[in-house]
Amino acid sequence: MSSRWRRFEVLLPLEFNDGRDVPAEWLAEAVFEIVDHFGAASYETQKVEGHWRHGGVLYRDNLVRVIVDVPDSTANRQWMREFKGRWKTRLEQLDLWMVSHLIEVE
Repeated sequence: MSSRWRRFEVLLPLEFNDGRDVPAEWLAEAVFEIVDHFGAASYETQKVEGHWRHGGVLYRDNLVRVIVDVPDSTANRQWMREFKGRWKTRLEQLDLWMVSHLIEVE
């Protein structure tokens, strides 16, 4: 196992900004895209509620969290940035929240 691992957490919306439901199949597709590339991912079905402002508008999001632990490499970081860009466009979002941090796998 690589000694340096990175955890990515991506929040995916359950609704588009106009209130329409995101099809459940799309969320599954996003998770399986990560699984197909890295071999595993975790998907938290508990809703995360987010509140944020943009352009004077208050948004309230219901979100789910996708988590993936991967070897820390430039290639993996780039792939996740591209994943975020693809899904930000597809889900018609102003932004998708994605964080990463180094982890130790025991």
